[in-house]
Amino acid sequence: MKKLFASALAVAVLSGTLPLATATAQEPTGSVQPIDGIAAVVDEDVILKTELDRAVANILGQYAGREAQLPPREVLERQVLERLVLVKLQVARAAGTGVRVTDQEVDQAIAGIAQQNRVSPEQLRQQLAREGTSYNDFRSSIRDELLIQRLRQRFAQSRVTVSDSEIDAAMAAQANSGNQYHLAHILVQLPEGATAEQIAVAQKKIEGVKALIEKGEMDFAAAAVRYSDSPNALEGGDLGWRSVDEIPQAFTSMMRSMSPGDVTAPIRGPSGFQLVKLVETRDASQAAPAMVTQYQARHILIRVDDKTDDAKAKAKAATLQARLAGGADFALLAQENSEDPSSRGKGGELGWFTRDEFGPDFGAALAGLQQGQVSAPVRTQAGWHLVKLEGTRETNVGDSNRRAQIQETIGRRKLEDEWNRYLREMRGEAFVDVRVGKAAEPATPAAAPASGS
Repeated sequence: MKKLFASALAVAVLSGTLPLATATAQEPTGSVQPIDGIAAVVDEDVILKTELDRAVANILGQYAGREAQLPPREVLERQVLERLVLVKLQVARAAGTGVRVTDQEVDQAIAGIAQQNRVSPEQLRQQLAREGTSYNDFRSSIRDELLIQRLRQRFAQSRVTVSDSEIDAAMAAQANSGNQYHLAHILVQLPEGATAEQIAVAQKKIEGVKALIEKGEMDFAAAAVRYSDSPNALEGGDLGWRSVDEIPQAFTSMMRSMSPGDVTAPIRGPSGFQLVKLVETRDASQAAPAMVTQYQARHILIRVDDKTDDAKAKAKAATLQARLAGGADFALLAQENSEDPSSRGKGGELGWFTRDEFGPDFGAALAGLQQGQVSAPVRTQAGWHLVKLEGTRETNVGDSNRRAQIQETIGRRKLEDEWNRYLREMRGEAFVDVRVGKAAEPATPAAAPASGS
């Protein structure tokens, strides 16, 4: 997995194989031995010891030759187990709020992964087998990630808004600075309503980490892996490239005065204390051209609402699919049957648009089609769709799309903050019983001298 499918979905990459089944393993009684141990109980679900072992082995494989950057085994297990706990909680929350993923949607996602890696679905299956990964477990991992993606999308729609004034300010900032920044960070997290003692301990820890880095005893990435509480700790705290509108205003002025390799002093934020490293900068004009793939397509929508339940809508879409397979004209069927008033009169014509403009599920189905091909029924929040790909083109993002692009980046930054807060709340409310050996916290480094912070 780590070699061929580095771009696969996050849960699959993390765990390699993350079973969805809620195993009913029990504690050993008498002479009876369990088939598999339980690493943790998460509300009404469990994480098996084999799941944890596979996930840890995946991380060790990613750090082959760089094992010294990883924390001790027991600390690494704690970090990975915490990720698996969050996956379980998000999947359970998605299911509990009515988010669903069909087998067909999982198949489409796997086909997309295979296409990205330039292999066929069957070759993907064979590669998984050679790497010792169960195909059924891989499917379960993909299903989990799709559920989490939809939960996150629903959360964003209800919690995140971007005003016109924010977009105007970001466009003005971009006009004055075309730089992009490659950043990394280390987070020492604070709970909601942290006490003075908790704040003091966290501050001492972040100052100690900063001192280790300044003395050259540990590089920034290794310190992030060992000490950061951020979800991206195992990636060395890497935040990737950010433009000005994607960086909180509190950091923007700092970035402009820093040189590549510089690390900020500890910064107190809503989540805790952070160190931010400027890895490198580049002129946005020297970055890769903002080329995007646009799609031209038609669709037929059968809505799911109070009058039509999911099963009936899907059955109607399947009937229309059969008629199309028999030679029926797509545009005519759209005019007669589609429940999208904006496109029905045009035979379902949607014009030119980017992949995820109508949502990730619609986009994933579209990306798997050849020109002239019609999809199987696709479920979105609106209902069931049949999608016909008319054509594709590569186009440069012009000024007409600039506001939408900036709105997306600001929304993504806001979502990241809100989503992390939501995950902390979810974790705090959950019942989690860790059954494996209680992993020791990483030793807190000595606080840096007052003059060095």
